[in-house]
Amino acid sequence: MICKSSQHMMNEDNSKVTKVSIALVLAVCGFMSAAMYKVAELKFDPPQELQALAVHTNTRTEPIGNRGQILDREGRILAISTVGYKLFVDPSLVDDPEELAFDLSNVIDMSPAEIELKIRQRAHTKYVVIKNLLSREETAKVQALKLRPVGIQQRLVRTNPQGESCEKLIGLVGTEHSGLAGLEHTFEHDLSGEAGEFVRLKDSRNRTLWVSPEDYVPSKQGQDIQLSLDVVIQNIATTHLQDAILGCNAGGGRIVVVKPSTGEILAMADLLNPREGWSQQPTDPQREIDSRLGRNRCLTDPYEPGSTFKPFVWSVATELGLATPEEMLDTPSGTPYRTPFGRSIRDAHYYGPSSWEKVLIKSMNSGMAIVAQRLSHQQLQTAVDDFGFGKPTRIGLGGETRGIITSATKWSDYTQTSVAMGHEIAVTPLQMVQAFCAFARDGTVPQLKLSLHEPNDPMIVRKAISPETTELTRTILGKVMTDGTGRKAQSEFYELFGKSGTAQLPKQDSRGYFEDRYISSFIAGAPLQDPELVVLCVIDDPDRKIAHYGGTVAGPVVRNVMDDALKYLGVRPTKEIVAQVSAP
Repeated sequence: MICKSSQHMMNEDNSKVTKVSIALVLAVCGFMSAAMYKVAELKFDPPQELQALAVHTNTRTEPIGNRGQILDREGRILAISTVGYKLFVDPSLVDDPEELAFDLSNVIDMSPAEIELKIRQRAHTKYVVIKNLLSREETAKVQALKLRPVGIQQRLVRTNPQGESCEKLIGLVGTEHSGLAGLEHTFEHDLSGEAGEFVRLKDSRNRTLWVSPEDYVPSKQGQDIQLSLDVVIQNIATTHLQDAILGCNAGGGRIVVVKPSTGEILAMADLLNPREGWSQQPTDPQREIDSRLGRNRCLTDPYEPGSTFKPFVWSVATELGLATPEEMLDTPSGTPYRTPFGRSIRDAHYYGPSSWEKVLIKSMNSGMAIVAQRLSHQQLQTAVDDFGFGKPTRIGLGGETRGIITSATKWSDYTQTSVAMGHEIAVTPLQMVQAFCAFARDGTVPQLKLSLHEPNDPMIVRKAISPETTELTRTILGKVMTDGTGRKAQSEFYELFGKSGTAQLPKQDSRGYFEDRYISSFIAGAPLQDPELVVLCVIDDPDRKIAHYGGTVAGPVVRNVMDDALKYLGVRPTKEIVAQVSAP
């Protein structure tokens, strides 16, 4: 009986233990379920108070894709991107904006009030940029503060190591480091890099715990671009142009240097010189914002070329057999020439009956008008088109214009004689220098380019005149330098061939021309027998009280640039060779 009673008591105890265990298990499961529910609630729908304090464990980072460099033809850096840092603040972590602003103002060049205002204006956000670019010293000082609401972030900074002479042509990039103007914009597709991406797991102290290889995308660097420009020749051209503009108190000036054998642009500059008390000055409002945003007037602003246009008409008339260099023309001796349709045409100087060759050397308007009337309207229009006038050069820079040419339907006998003298036509400096390259080549007009010409690159050209006519015209343009309007632009070292131009400045209201204001220009190639360079200089509205003729104002600029550039390129002086050969 005792054994049965003991066994019964043990069974009852076991039953109680089992029930307690089950109860405990159920309680634990209940607590765990409640805890898991709470975790899920906090995970997917946390209270606003916790959301403000939450620390994200996953951070998406985008490594910078560096922008490509812009190089000159010799590999010199014209534009390069470096890594800088910007300063930002997370307002949600700021307890006292005034105190934080004071702390930051001690290490960066900003006032406490300016910093505090930026923070308070966007207090509801988590990211406020305080300063876009910190100096190295500022970056180190900010990092030393170790302030939790403050952070620094990498950003790309674009610099132009070669200075002002190149920066307008190079252009600029925006805050997103994309090209906004100039060559930065032209070559945007090649230069721009692509940011990478990776996701990192971090702890509460922002320390990286893990980076998933599957989520890593490397950044891509932009492509370097090598230009046809030569920074040394660019500096030479800019310096001489600036000196001439100031020397004659001009409103501005433009200059282009081209290698005619390839069509490569070696230098191109466009300067303005605001003058007090002068009406109708060349202006560019965008330059007042940033000089690199302004238009490039070498391709946007056409001008009347005046007598620099005469070689093109002269060569075509000669090629067509409508005049020969030796032919004597009935040019006037002391009074203006009068055309059959009654137009009076004046010369700067009257030489009496002169040869067709002398007409070009002495830049005689009357002789050009006499022969121009032998050409049909169609022949002269075709000649203008063959040399590339009336259409853009398509070098790739934005804003290029076609120039201004009278349409065929409005072309008259008056137009015919005007165009022969370089009037009633407007060209851009790029069009003019491109066309003149024909005289430095074999009569073909090359496609201008800003990219470096490689030996295997095809040459894109169009024929304007024959090689024979080209050589003849170049020879006579050489005589312009010794016997004509180019005498003051002669070089002591090289034989040049060129032409001056002095055109009256047109009024903006299209009501004629100023009687005492001019566009002065000069264009030349050298050396005469084997041309290496073609240089054009246009001086806008020089002060007539100082000088205004193209041969006097723009001619010396072309000569000086030609001398310095050819010496730099290692071209042996041709006049020195002649002197050595003729010496006893």
